[in-house]
Amino acid sequence: MSVSYNKLWKLLIDKGITKTEMRKKAGLSTSVLAKMGKNETVSMDTLAKITLTLNCGIDDIVEFTATQNTEGE
Repeated sequence: MSVSYNKLWKLLIDKGITKTEMRKKAGLSTSVLAKMGKNETVSMDTLAKITLTLNCGIDDIVEFTATQNTEGE
């Protein structure tokens, strides 16, 4: 499974909020924001902080997609 935060980045643009502003308001570390920038998984607590800060749902900020296993399982 892969994760994408493209919805979050678009939402921030639509609301006129920078990533740094969102990070500070939500109380996130720079390393968490860096992980999100690389579309790596973060904790549910992190996602909850973001949704509460932006007053939105989790489906507004993250998208999960199934990845096919190419190793012949």
